[in-house]
Amino acid sequence: MNNDIKYKKLPNSGDHNCFGCSPSNPSGLKMNFFANGQSIVSYLSVPDHLGGWNHLVHGGVISTMLDEIMSWSAIYLLKKITLTKSMTIDFIKPVYTEQALRVEGKILEIVSRHETVVSGLLYNKKEELCAKSNGIFALLSPQISKRLGIMDDDALRGLEPLLNAR
Repeated sequence: MNNDIKYKKLPNSGDHNCFGCSPSNPSGLKMNFFANGQSIVSYLSVPDHLGGWNHLVHGGVISTMLDEIMSWSAIYLLKKITLTKSMTIDFIKPVYTEQALRVEGKILEIVSRHETVVSGLLYNKKEELCAKSNGIFALLSPQISKRLGIMDDDALRGLEPLLNAR
């Protein structure tokens, strides 16, 4: 973590089963998130059971990490429920299991009150850029996400600390 920039840990209720961020999903990545007001970061190591040959992290797992950091960036920084509409990924360098990684997300553009563009960057322990992504995310109020059946009352209660955090 860059010592020049103050990051604070974001709340995560853990009472959900998200593969990317749930601390209680035994097969998941258990991503934690930290914010500095302009970006969101996560530090993790991908478990070996999510690797392919020669301990390479599967591209789908890398995609999940980038999607997760971009989504959390939009949720926290814009205080909206998000849905990924599309994302592009460039795989630049191999990523290996059981190695320290840093994933960073930032809002690139607020297209409208219903859509934003977010970037995701994945760095290895040498701070080399290994993958990058851009995603377009739908932005929804909690009420609309409930009405559309995307989130129920329990899920929304679990996100309240994140949506209300400053």
